[in-house]
Amino acid sequence: MSASIFDAGDSVQENRPFDVVVMGEILVEVATDVAFGHGVPAQLGISGDALNVAAAAAAAGARTGLLAVLTDDDLGQAIAARIRELGISDELLTFRTGQQGVYLVHCDPDGQREFSYARSSSVGSTLGPDDVDPAVVSAAGAVIAGGIACAISASSRAAVLKAAASAGRFVFDPNFRPRLTSVEEATAVLAELAPRTFLVTPSFPGETSALLGCASPKEAAAKLRSLGAANVAVTCGAEGIQLESEHDSSWVDAIPAPSVVDQTGAGDAFVGTLTARMVLGDGLPDAARYGAAAASLVVGGKGGTGFIPTFEQTRTHALRTPEGELSSHA
Repeated sequence: MSASIFDAGDSVQENRPFDVVVMGEILVEVATDVAFGHGVPAQLGISGDALNVAAAAAAAGARTGLLAVLTDDDLGQAIAARIRELGISDELLTFRTGQQGVYLVHCDPDGQREFSYARSSSVGSTLGPDDVDPAVVSAAGAVIAGGIACAISASSRAAVLKAAASAGRFVFDPNFRPRLTSVEEATAVLAELAPRTFLVTPSFPGETSALLGCASPKEAAAKLRSLGAANVAVTCGAEGIQLESEHDSSWVDAIPAPSVVDQTGAGDAFVGTLTARMVLGDGLPDAARYGAAAASLVVGGKGGTGFIPTFEQTRTHALRTPEGELSSHA
C-alpha cells in the first residue's frame, strides 16, 4: 500500500471511515480533436470510469477513497498526484510493477467519441481480493464498482464480489463494454450482484435490452428490483432517469448541458454524485437530480476529469429547472 501524502491537518480525516470507496482501473488518456494519425497533437490526461466516479463523489462532498493499482514508477506517482489533486484520498492505492493502461479518444465538435484501448494485462487489471480490506469496505458509507472492473480480469471480478459481500451499501454500474466481455458474462455478473446492491444504474436502451431483455425503463427497473436490488436508477440519456425503490417510482428529467465539448465521464459523474449525495443524507430523487446536473456540466470539459464541477455549481445548475418535477413516467 502507498503512504498517504497529506498535510498534518488531514490526520483526523485519515482516521475517519470513507463516505465512498470506488474501485476499478485508472487509465492514461490521450485525447485529440481530429482523427488519429501520425503527428496529430494530443492532450495527456488521467481518466477511467473509477477515477471519474471518485472525482464526482469527492466534488459532491463525500470523503472518497480510490481502490486501484498503479505502476510503481514515475508515471504511477504522477497519476497518484492527480488523484490527490481531485480531492480523492490515496490511502487505498497500491503500486506494482507492470504496464499502465492507456486509451486514445478522438472527440468531434458534437462531443461524440472514438476510442482505442491498450489495456490488456494492465497493472490495473491485477486488482484482486487481497487488495480489498473488509474492514475498510464495511465501514464505508458506500462502495462503487462497475462492469468494467468485473470484465478486465478474473482477479478484478473476484475483488468486486468480495467488496459487494462486505459493503453495507454496494453500488453497481453495469457499464457493459462488448469489447471487454460477452453479453452472457455481463448478464451473469449483474444477476449475481443485483441481490447485494443498494443501487444499480443501468442505461436504457443499451444495457437494459442486452442484459435484462427489457423494452422500457420501468420494466428494467422493476426486474432489477425483483432480483433484489434495493434502489434502481435507469439512465435514459438526454431524456432523464427512471427511479425505482421500495417506496417510490418516479422520473427525473435530464438537465440540458450549457455546452458540450466531450461526453466522456458524464455517466460516471451521475453515479458518483448520486451515490455521494445519498450517503450524505439526500433522498433518491434529490440525489438523482444532483447527479443529472453534474453529468450535464462535465461534458463542457475535455476528458473524463477535464471539468469536475463543485457541489455548489452542481446545486445551482440543478435548481435552474423548476423543483418538484418528479413524476411517474411510462
